[in-house]
Amino acid sequence: MNPSSNAYTEGLSAGTNRNRRSRASQMTRIAVQSYLMLSPQLLGFLVFTIYPVFWVLRWAWYDYDSVQATFIGFGNFERIFMRDERYWQSLLNTVVLAFGKLTVEIPLALLLAVLLNGKVRGRNLFRTVFFMPNIVSVAVIGLLFYFLFATFEGIVNNVLLDLRAISESVNWFGGKWTSMFVIATASVWENFGINMLFFLAGLQSVPKDLYEAAEIDGASRVQQFTRITLPMLAPVIQVVLMLAIIGSLKVTDLVLVLTNGQPGGSTEVVMTYIFKYFFRYGEGPEALQIGYAASMGLVTAVLIGLITAAYFWMTRRMSKIY
Repeated sequence: MNPSSNAYTEGLSAGTNRNRRSRASQMTRIAVQSYLMLSPQLLGFLVFTIYPVFWVLRWAWYDYDSVQATFIGFGNFERIFMRDERYWQSLLNTVVLAFGKLTVEIPLALLLAVLLNGKVRGRNLFRTVFFMPNIVSVAVIGLLFYFLFATFEGIVNNVLLDLRAISESVNWFGGKWTSMFVIATASVWENFGINMLFFLAGLQSVPKDLYEAAEIDGASRVQQFTRITLPMLAPVIQVVLMLAIIGSLKVTDLVLVLTNGQPGGSTEVVMTYIFKYFFRYGEGPEALQIGYAASMGLVTAVLIGLITAAYFWMTRRMSKIY
């Protein structure tokens, strides 16, 4: 074999090896940089999500008041299922509030999304205005609606009196159902904007050709909405509904600000009920009952998980529309 040919082959092989080592080194640097950039979020996830889950799983079996801990096994769970009627009442309030407000919130968000997806003058302004309540502090929203529905000199009462719809001021926070109505109204106002944007993103992914073909075939706007828009939007509706249901079942701060469970604990929702056992807040128990609160949190998490699983099973066909 020619010596020059051997030298060329060896040089080519060496160059190939150097290129491989260079690519491997570059891939290693990229991987290290990626992990370093992800590490703050991963650390936060471990500290604020994974650790609390195991913490709750541990103390749910104890009678724990932050000082002394006594293992009682299933004692806390027996108390939940056999003796604590207020827990189940708060859970019922949560379900009623969640599904009551969603019957207004989701159709309203979908309607506004359909309207703003068309050629409406100033639609970008409307999108911004409708989304703004979602970025406002819940404490501010609670105070706003508290003063709106105040018994004396509240704007809502004054408007109704001026319209002669009522003869005297309504004590909105004096009864269970009027208080729940105020909470639901505030929650709808806070959340419909973000759901509207989700629907709007889904609508903009629907091919315009479908509407043009339907219009040529003589389909009306209603038929286009029911035969094209809703089926094509089904996967988005499935996800938005799931997030809205879970978020509504976990509502806490808005209830604490508006009613704090009053009057007489009748508007207590499950998360505020658990919160008061964890932190001895408001008219909660006189002593901390962290172990019992952990067991209630565990039972509630399982129930929400079961509701979510049942929802996905019932809506499984919606994800196969495309």
